[in-house]
Amino acid sequence: MELTTVWFALIAVLWIGYFTLEGFDFGVGMLLPILARNDRERRVMINTIGPVWDGNEVWLLVAGGATFAAFPEWYATLFSGFYLPLLLILLALIVRGVAFEYRAKGHRDEWRTRWDAAIVVASFIPSLLWGVAFANILRGVPIDAHKEYVGGFFNLLNPYAIVGGLTTLLLFLTHGALYISLKTDGEIRVRARALALKVGLAAAGVAVVFLTWTQAMTGDAGSAVFFVLAAAALVGGLGAVLRRREGWAFTGTFAALALAVAGLFWALFPDVMPTSLSDGVGLTTSNASATHYTLTIMTVVAVIFTPVVLCYQAWTYWVFRQRIAVHHIPAEPAEPVEAPTA
Repeated sequence: MELTTVWFALIAVLWIGYFTLEGFDFGVGMLLPILARNDRERRVMINTIGPVWDGNEVWLLVAGGATFAAFPEWYATLFSGFYLPLLLILLALIVRGVAFEYRAKGHRDEWRTRWDAAIVVASFIPSLLWGVAFANILRGVPIDAHKEYVGGFFNLLNPYAIVGGLTTLLLFLTHGALYISLKTDGEIRVRARALALKVGLAAAGVAVVFLTWTQAMTGDAGSAVFFVLAAAALVGGLGAVLRRREGWAFTGTFAALALAVAGLFWALFPDVMPTSLSDGVGLTTSNASATHYTLTIMTVVAVIFTPVVLCYQAWTYWVFRQRIAVHHIPAEPAEPVEAPTA
């Protein structure tokens, strides 16, 4: 197997890790005002992802770095052509991280309400735009003979891409609701489980439309297998919700996201960024890759450090595996009153 194919597969694995792990904490962020009834319940929800959300984002950083090193032409065209949506995603991720840290720095309701709103919006934007971006990559964008993107922002807002954005948005909401039902106890758990079933049904409908559209446009027998298995995993997860088996339900949405992303990359290969122009030049694993020597060094580094990272992140989830409930959250002390000055 050629190293270009190996690194295409490794980048696909990194995106699978990002969507399955960051997907649920995006969902938790978007559901903050829906499932929580008061500040202590909001703190319960945030604490479920507090130990892991920043680690989940590492998958995105590594995926971007691997793309830059292994396929520099892909990286350059992607980040120049998709500059505005990727900038919005970056700003949202920055605001989201700041909001998690800063909401606890003040005791006033207005302070926390503003940061909670920031968490919701900053979770919503990437959830929608990642689906839009991936759908456009699959569909093909205007890339000229010089391998440069020559379209505009509104070229990205086509019906297929919008359906892709709604698919990731609804799947992340379902994934997040199931994570909350798995990680909490009490009334939040009950609300999350009920909401997961409702949102999951909508996600299943939109996902079927998107994956069928993708299969008809670019897929083959291999991608069809992935998409069918993804649909079966999602249906199985929703069935587990009815039986109140949160662990199996979360596993179902986890597997559905993983299989769907794997199918999308299968349908894309050997292209990495196809062109929609008749006289343009699309990017493939061959004409967009780095040198063989670069890929060889990267492969050695990946073989050494990837198992370490996976073991560390698995250990983190194991340590913080217990459920959280409102009684675990201490009441906030009253805001200190300054002594009058003489």
